[in-house]
Order: sequence, then structure tokens, then C-alpha cells
Amino acid sequence: MRAIDLKPNPTGHAAPVTHVAFRADGRRLASCSYDGTVLVWDTGVPSRPVRIAKLRHRRLVNASAWNPAVPTLLATASADKTVGVWQIPDRARADLVGVLARHTDDVNSVGWMPDGRRLICVSEDGRATLWEALTGAYLGEVGTHAAHCMTVSVSRDGLVATVGEDGMVSVGAPDDPDSGGPLTRHYDASVEGCAWSHSGKTLAVARDDGAVDLLTPRLEPVRTVQVSDSAARAVSWADDDGSLVVGAYDGSLHFLGASGERLRRLDDVRQWPRSVSAARGLVAVGSFRSSPHLVDFRTGSRLVGPAGENHGPNALAVRGDELLIGCDSGRVFAVDTGGTDRAADETADGAGRGNGTSAGDGAGPPAVRTLAASGSPVLSLAVHDGGVFAGTYAGHVVRCGEDERTSEPLGAPVPSLCSSGDRLIAGTYNGELLALRPDLLTVAERAAPHGGSVKSLAALGGGFLSAATDRTVAGGPLHRRVTLWEHGNLVNSVATLDGQVAATASRDHTVKVVRLVPAGAAAWQVTRMQTLLGADESVKCVGLLGDADAPQVLAGSYDFGLRLWEVDWTDSAATLASGRVLAEFGQGVSCIVRLDSRRAAVAGWDGRILIVGRGGDGTVRVLRSLDVGDLAERAVPAREAVAG
Repeated sequence: MRAIDLKPNPTGHAAPVTHVAFRADGRRLASCSYDGTVLVWDTGVPSRPVRIAKLRHRRLVNASAWNPAVPTLLATASADKTVGVWQIPDRARADLVGVLARHTDDVNSVGWMPDGRRLICVSEDGRATLWEALTGAYLGEVGTHAAHCMTVSVSRDGLVATVGEDGMVSVGAPDDPDSGGPLTRHYDASVEGCAWSHSGKTLAVARDDGAVDLLTPRLEPVRTVQVSDSAARAVSWADDDGSLVVGAYDGSLHFLGASGERLRRLDDVRQWPRSVSAARGLVAVGSFRSSPHLVDFRTGSRLVGPAGENHGPNALAVRGDELLIGCDSGRVFAVDTGGTDRAADETADGAGRGNGTSAGDGAGPPAVRTLAASGSPVLSLAVHDGGVFAGTYAGHVVRCGEDERTSEPLGAPVPSLCSSGDRLIAGTYNGELLALRPDLLTVAERAAPHGGSVKSLAALGGGFLSAATDRTVAGGPLHRRVTLWEHGNLVNSVATLDGQVAATASRDHTVKVVRLVPAGAAAWQVTRMQTLLGADESVKCVGLLGDADAPQVLAGSYDFGLRLWEVDWTDSAATLASGRVLAEFGQGVSCIVRLDSRRAAVAGWDGRILIVGRGGDGTVRVLRSLDVGDLAERAVPAREAVAG
């Protein structure tokens, strides 16, 4: 397993903050990140947190939990399939004192039993398991979900609550052999967050339909509060159990009374409230930047925010000779790629050695300018009639450039965009497809053909393809969507080639490439399909080069690898055997876009952009490497670039 390798950020994390956890006294805060680290902060003076320890895993860190009996022990859960147990003294070096290493999938959350000796770990395989923390002894399975188990919370009485993407809430008592097994409650929507009140009398459950349920230990409903139109993701209680704070995918913090009344709301496009933690009158919130946000619970006012940006690339698009890059920082960079072909031919003999980080760099640094800085992470990009549009985590579509315009709130983050006819199509986390008027960015039409988030869109003929977390790929115009094929798990990405070929990347670890023929107005049917196997991890993105008769499939995955297959429509075994690793990144591969029939750009969350394509000998290889951090330092504002 390759370890994450990112350039350090002197102000904190080098990637978004995925989870926050206060120690019970509020004087220590652990923040976890996609950069594979956990930072421990001294929050004794909340307006001036001081970093006191840095802990490392090999892959992204999903969660942490402080020991209720031994305040200096911290458990950390990682996508490297391990849980670390760390001693964090107040005035000495942090030390790894235990590793729970027999997990079969990514570990999403951890919770200590009240005795401080045992840990509950929940993972992507749906299992909840019990461990002896310091010896690493596996004590058994205490629950299971039909899909990813997302969060665990343990009450002061030792009741273990778990929630998952299967919509199930489970509460069990591992130390009570007469309990009769876990109680369960089921929802139509995924449930990703839960937290026991400090008294252990109430369980708060955060639902993907934007509601928060308050339940008794027997899972009897007390009340339901509709918090947001977007998914409610995380919840934490005030010390006196009189109020709670909810993080939602509308990018906001929602403060509620225990009786369900709304107290206040805090909006900030820089925060990532997939995780919240409250202690001693403070609230910590995840962030897309280098450090967490700290907020006063009573007033909802911000005490301190992140000091630095991260430019992790989430989206790519092409406008003429410009490569467009949308980043976690909310910026969109436009990079001139016009000279890359010449550089590729001149340096073909040197390209592709190792991971190709310097191939073609002799052409000199490309011109780069900043088109937008919305503050909210850019999740998707599209070009329509020469205009550049960005879909944001804050739930807007932004037209970038001198005539910048922002849409009305769309109710959820926008992970996918494409141009189709005279409309701009936006796909949301809520599963909606929205047709926007590009000039005014107002919603003209809505549809909800998928049963999950719309992860990716690609124009095709008079319609478009859509890929979603419901495992399906659909085609057609907005109101006549037809499922064309399915995967065994959510579909992350879809790409098209010449209106005749499409490829999809899935969490089921496969890539599917299909041949399409028209089946009526803006309709298609699949005539051929091949399934490609690469890494034994989720495949995040896909792209296509070549032509419809002999396409090349590029796919990037969470194992940091970029793979290439040469498709032979007459021999699927030959296609499968052609697969090879083209390049490796220092983090997961996030997105791919075709520049032209010969070249594609590939972005990794390590900040690198690789230009790949056919060199002088006809072999697909790395032609050039760019670094988004370097581009950000050299970028000039769009208006200045035009004036110059």
C-alpha cells in the first residue's frame, strides 16, 4: 500500500479536514485529514490554537476519538484499514502505543467503551467490531450493516449506536448477554451521523434527507427536526444536553434546542461540516482548508478560521487551448496548453520514466490566470458557448470571468456539470438534475431520475449521460432518462468519445467501456460492453482517447495509480491484458479530461496535473507535469491577463 505523499502546508493540513474531535475538557482538539495526518491542537486559548503533535497514517484519516477514562489516549481510524492508538501527553512527544490492523476495509469511525480499554471500530464493509485497544486483540463482531457503516457512538452506559448507508440505525449492548441483540430502526435515506447525549438518554441521528431524529435508547422517536434541504451529516451535543449542533451539506452549522427549536445558523463557504465536535462552550468544524474552524457555541460567532488554502484539484475542463482546473480553495485556474504538443514531440524519448513528473517541462512554464475565487470548493466545471461555469460545494453554479454571476442556491453541492443543447445541466448531491439558463443561471427545469447523488455528467448527442450513487448510468434528455447499464457499487465518473463510446468508473473497482448506437431522438442503446479490472480499490475517474473503433481508456483510482487499456472490441481478453500502470501519484487520482484526440489531462489530489498522450513513437505516456501549487503562485487575475 502506497503512503500519501503531499507537500507540507506550514499552516496545518495539506488537504481538507475530514473530522474533528475535542477532548472532554475542550483543551485538546484532534483534526483528521485527507493528507493522512492527524494534528493535535492546544485549544486552551480558543482564538489562538497551537499545534502540538502530528500523527501519520498511510492513507486518509476518517475519524478520531479521545479515551473517556484516560484523557491522553487518542484512537484514529484510517482508510489504510488500521486504527492507531496514541499516547498524547501534555508536555512530551506523542507516541504510537497500539495498532488494530486486521480490518478488511477502510475504517470510518471509532468509539471507546466506557472502561477505556476497548474500542468499537466500524468500516466500509458494514461491520462493527470490538477490540482490546492496547493489545490489539480482536474480541468479536457486535453489529453489521448491509452497506458502509459510517459512524459509531458509545453512550456512558455502554450502548453502542452505529449508522450506515443502508439507512439502518442499530443500538446494542455488547456487555449485556441478556439484551437479545441489537435493536434496529430503518430509514429510506442513508444515515451517516449519530451522537449520544452526555446523559445517554437521547440518540441524535443525522439523515441524508436533511432531518435529525432524536431517539430513546430503545430507538423510539422523541422528535424529528427538518434541519436542511441537504443531507444532515454530523451532530454533537452541548455539555448540558440542552442544545446540539448539526453540520449539513448546505455548508452550514445549525444550532438547535433539545426540544427542536432553531437557535441560530452559521454559514461559511470555507467550512466542511461533515464533522462537528462540541465541548466546554466550543464547536469545532471540519474545513476544506488547512485547519478547523472554532466557533462559540452560545453565540454562534467564529473564534478562529483556517490560516491557509489548499488547492487540491477536483475538476477539469477544456476551453480552446486552455486547461481549466477547479480546486478546493474555490479558485479556477486557466492554463495555456497550446505548446504541450510540441513539447511532447521534442521530449518523447524522455517521457514516462518513473512517474513522469518532469517530462516535457523544458517547454517552460505555461501562462496561467485565475478565473474565479468563490471561496467554496469547486467540485465540477463545464464550458458552454465559451463561458466557464463552476459547480460548488456551497450549492451554486458560478459563471467565471469578467461577467461573473452566481446562481440561486440549488439546495445541495453540485458535483457534476455539463453543457447540453441550450442548457447547462447540473447534478446535485440530492440526486436532482437541474437545467439552468446559462445567461441568468436560473433553473428552467428539474428532474430526479436517480436514487442517489449525481456524481458525473457527460454530453452525448442531443442529451447526456449521468452516473450516480444508485449504481446506474442513464442516458437521454432531462425528462426521458433510460438506465443503460449498472455497476456493483456507486458510479464515480462517466466519459464519452465521438458520440459512440462511453466509459464509467465505479467504487466496485471496475471500469466499464461500452459501444453505443442511436435508438431514437437523444436515445441510445448499448451494443458492446467490456469490463476492465485495475486496482483493488475504488476507481475515481475515467477518460477516453483515440477514436471509437480503437479507444484508449484512462482510469485513476484511490490507490494513486493511473491505468491505461487499449480496447479491442473483438477480443475483451486482449483488452483486459493490455492494462498497465501509466503513472503514480502521491494521493488519489481525482479527475481526467480529454484535451484532444491524442492528449488528456489527469489531476491528482497531490496537486499534480499530468498531460498524457501519444509520443513520437505512438505510445501513450506522460508528456508533461504541472503542479497546482506552483500555478497558484504564478497565476494572474483574469482581468489583468486580458488587460496585459
